[in-house]
Amino acid sequence: MAGGAQIRTVVFPVAGLGTRFLPATKASPKEMLPVVDKPLIQYAVEEAVAAGATNLVFITGRTKRAIEDHFDTAYELEHELEEKGKHALLELVRATVPKGVNCIYIRQGEPLGLGHAVHCARPVIGREPIGVILADDLIDGEREPVLSQMAAVHGESGGCSVLGVERVPRDETDRYGVVSGEPVADGITEVTGIVEKPAPEQAPSNLAVVGRYILTPAIFDLLAETAPDHRGEIQLTDAIAALLQMERVVAYEFNGVRYDCGNKLGYLQATVAYGMRHPELGEPFKAYLRGVAGAGH
Repeated sequence: MAGGAQIRTVVFPVAGLGTRFLPATKASPKEMLPVVDKPLIQYAVEEAVAAGATNLVFITGRTKRAIEDHFDTAYELEHELEEKGKHALLELVRATVPKGVNCIYIRQGEPLGLGHAVHCARPVIGREPIGVILADDLIDGEREPVLSQMAAVHGESGGCSVLGVERVPRDETDRYGVVSGEPVADGITEVTGIVEKPAPEQAPSNLAVVGRYILTPAIFDLLAETAPDHRGEIQLTDAIAALLQMERVVAYEFNGVRYDCGNKLGYLQATVAYGMRHPELGEPFKAYLRGVAGAGH
């Protein structure tokens, strides 16, 4: 599905507290949890850059300085690696953010929901579509990064908003935004409705939005008008529901495997999957796992 529209700006809402990973996230952002040798947020950034992003907008909180440091230049580290002739590691450190890519940090003063976090990016975004990536959802695109797949759908669908979705068990719909609509092509649904975290018996389908969005500029005016929910949060789902009254929105069932790294089991599954295919560690790690399985642990 290569050759889609370029998404120049991608927003990363990273202000959440990560309470499900306490005490590990007491002083370190959950987005900095490593999967093998890269933090979750770096996988997300690499996906954005692969889709053509040159502006990376991080919506941060007061405990998230480690994210800024990770994507900053580490002069002392680079100097030491160069002095010791560790050129491969030096290039690895320097490649954390490719040349020509801008990192922009905006503080979300209060945790007022995903919609509020996305709206915080408005002052630095022009009248163009944006991508939104939730780093908690680590998605291994089978042949192509998921945001790149969605950019192609965005281009082929006349530049409309695209929601990344996958089918989830019915008893899990109360954890996601869930869409309704009519299939219009293989893996593409014309969205007619969207509801936030419906009870299984009330869910219009089992097509759940899972941490990937391409949104047209109209979303910002709608977010500004969206009323807070019963928890005082502004939901992106509510603004998308309003967007449906104005513009076309499609849902795309991406090619890839999602690991919900917002919970411990999903994080462990991702670590095993990425560990097994690591170029240096993959084979010995698989041998270790076979030994553990054979021992009946």
